[in-house]
Amino acid sequence: MIEVKEALEIVAANSSVLSTQKISVQKALGYVLAETIYSPISMPPFRQSAMDGYAFIHSRRHQFDVVGISQAGDHANVKLKENQAVRIFTGAYVPNDADTVVMQEHVMVNGDSILIAKMPEPFANVRNKGEQISAEDVVFDANTLITPAAIGFLACLGITEITVYKKPKVAILVTGNELVKPGKKLSKGKIYESNSVMLQAALQTIGINKVKVHTVKDSLKATKKALQPILKKNDIVLISGGISVGDYDFVKEALLKNGVEELFYKINQKPGKPMFFGSKKDTLVFALPGNPASSLTNFYIYVYPAVKNKMGFSNTHLPKIVRKLENDIVNDTGKTLFLKALYNETSVTILEGQASSMLNSFAIANGLVIVPHDTESITKGTSVTILPID
Repeated sequence: MIEVKEALEIVAANSSVLSTQKISVQKALGYVLAETIYSPISMPPFRQSAMDGYAFIHSRRHQFDVVGISQAGDHANVKLKENQAVRIFTGAYVPNDADTVVMQEHVMVNGDSILIAKMPEPFANVRNKGEQISAEDVVFDANTLITPAAIGFLACLGITEITVYKKPKVAILVTGNELVKPGKKLSKGKIYESNSVMLQAALQTIGINKVKVHTVKDSLKATKKALQPILKKNDIVLISGGISVGDYDFVKEALLKNGVEELFYKINQKPGKPMFFGSKKDTLVFALPGNPASSLTNFYIYVYPAVKNKMGFSNTHLPKIVRKLENDIVNDTGKTLFLKALYNETSVTILEGQASSMLNSFAIANGLVIVPHDTESITKGTSVTILPID
């Protein structure tokens, strides 16, 4: 059995980033850049109007003759004198001679002339060429996550393809004779299987949307056979249950018989002690506890950073924040505790229902309070470290 810190170090050391691929910008949501992107153009590529109104040469003059029009998409470079203006619309080309745009709400129109009732400051309402970015400037550094806004920005620069890190192929294997799929009739001695649905949802929060779920009965032969193709076809394998020391816990033995190297087994923590971590070639295996709260806790602590490492993220772990404790904590276990909690801007409250089988408190928690293994008690008002999970 190892400490949490050592377990984290072993996971990090074995979670190398995947290879790269070129992908359409339109399909890049949730991927991580594997290259630095430079802008092929300036944005905007010309001086644009930020308002519907009139473009003119700023002076003490308030009355102007309207001598032209500039709509979005036009490139009419109307020559202007000091007493002349051009009707202009948002996003349209600002003539070279004009330096200011007055919004139409501040103008009185009389035929082909205007009177500016409220004079703007010089250079107002004009977006200069390269205001957002200049040609050859860095758009995004490598290891940047592609968001909807990032896709929009790349598209407006005319970029259609980018190089990203591949997303890992992830599979979940669920063990347990007692498990029944939600929606089916629940007979005596059976419980609904929830871990696979929960883990799929947790994976979706970091961009892994396609996950194959497999099930297997509690037998060594069946578990060993089920694992063979799963280990070959996936980059990360999550196993739910069957990893403790009961008579029907066959996962560890089945993994070893399939050539998976054990990197550690059991962690000095609560919940989530009975976890196996291993690898076969480049495939990582996390055999998680069957108890739901233990399984989800270990996902956040160990699986989450491993998946993000594979995807090319620069920051892989959950962030850490500090808040003042609203209730006392006693730790007489000698283990690192991960306690379900609710935090706000100043404080944090430990929730009832900390048992490894309980998801009701996890469902309303927005953080996990970390209590180090060598800390026996923490009094109310003390600052504690929290891992946000909201």
